[in-house]
Amino acid sequence: MKNILFSHSYFLRFDPKQWATGQPYPPLATLYAAALMREHGYSVSLFDTMFAHSAQDIQNTLNNNTPNFFVLYDDGFNYLTKMCLTNMREAAFDMIKLAKAKGCTVIVSSSDSTDHFEQYCSEGADFVILGEAEITLLQLVEAINNKETNFQHIPGLAFRHNDHVIKTPGRMVMKDLDALPLPAWDLVNITPYRSMWLKSSGYFSLNVATTRGCPFKCNWCAKPIYGNRYNARSPEKVVAELKLLKEKFQFDHIWFCDDIFGLKPGWVNAFANIVEKEQLQFRFKIQARADLLLQENTIKDLARAGCHNIWMGAESGSQKVLDAMDKGTTVEQIYQATTLLKKNGIHPSFFIQFGYPGETREDIAKTIRMIKDLLPYEMGISVSYPLPGTVFYERVKNELKTKSNWTDSDELLLMFHNTYPPRYYKKLHRYVHHVFRKQQGWVAFRNAIKNPLATTIHDYKKIASACWHMPSLLLQRMQLNRYAHE
Repeated sequence: MKNILFSHSYFLRFDPKQWATGQPYPPLATLYAAALMREHGYSVSLFDTMFAHSAQDIQNTLNNNTPNFFVLYDDGFNYLTKMCLTNMREAAFDMIKLAKAKGCTVIVSSSDSTDHFEQYCSEGADFVILGEAEITLLQLVEAINNKETNFQHIPGLAFRHNDHVIKTPGRMVMKDLDALPLPAWDLVNITPYRSMWLKSSGYFSLNVATTRGCPFKCNWCAKPIYGNRYNARSPEKVVAELKLLKEKFQFDHIWFCDDIFGLKPGWVNAFANIVEKEQLQFRFKIQARADLLLQENTIKDLARAGCHNIWMGAESGSQKVLDAMDKGTTVEQIYQATTLLKKNGIHPSFFIQFGYPGETREDIAKTIRMIKDLLPYEMGISVSYPLPGTVFYERVKNELKTKSNWTDSDELLLMFHNTYPPRYYKKLHRYVHHVFRKQQGWVAFRNAIKNPLATTIHDYKKIASACWHMPSLLLQRMQLNRYAHE
């Protein structure tokens, strides 16, 4: 029986911001691939790099397991892997070399390797899988086991042939996601995940995917793995997995890590009905679009299923910027959806993006006004990040000469020429967070004055945070003005 060692290239310790946040999720896509290979008779194991100190940590596993195949398979459901951070890329190259030194056939599947397959082949990878990888991986390993030497008939591959790297035609994505086995959750040591979550957040969260792909065409969003096609698992299969995870790991909370949750008509309603029927009680968060949340009874169905937090890609409070992004949503829809979510007891959270080409101080002011008006529950602020394969990337790629990837997720460096210099946007990120905390504290203070008996410890923390941030706001505003005129 052939032995396959799976791993991935996300090291939480290499990303100080995420390490401090302390909310790690297991490599879900890796577990799907391992489950499929095991279903077809292969012996599989996992070296989970999430809590590893360095790429060298894999050496003992390679020595002890002596795998025939080393499959470096990143979690395509996690947005952090799409960013292709240079810390993680270098670790991937190191692991490839270590596996090659042990005689393994090395196969790689990731967003970064899909975009830079020639570089991965030059670093020692025998094969790079392009796009959705499970079926390609199975066909490739079986072909190798059958002593085949010509792999050009397998769709979705890149490999070295006659001193050149060749790429086979792309593979169509899977339509029947229910045909896949459930992820190989038994391969994960869940203890450090649970411990870090409880320490950072006071509850334990796991990740589940209900769909693959996204049909919308925001021109800065890359989809190297699952593409523009949108396919969904049945709500019955999803609930079956939730019941298994509840029994096995006793989770408190779920992150449904889909790009867009519940786009298929009637899916959310059916899911809520089954959750209620099975008497499953848990909280969950999702990612969704403002316009979709306004359809039918979506928000009410999400609320009765247990949704407590929805991350919307608000991006900007300027309609001009949203239109430039080909976002397909309006500022008015963001306001409407946020109001409806709050009425139904669901927290609205925003992804905000600064630095998109053509954005002006007026556009930035509109975004800050939207944040202050709507006061989301949480907020993730980023600087526009060009990813290969996007319209946005094609517009600015000639400017990405010395740097085209961040080292870690907190670098927030603008890597192309824009209205203002890079350090302006770095300071803007900090300034807007402080404005947000101040506004949260001010609202909590007003509510405490009106109804002191209803004020919680969390409210007092918001008030304290606002007091802490207020003195620096004036200084930061002055610095922003100075940087804007450099």
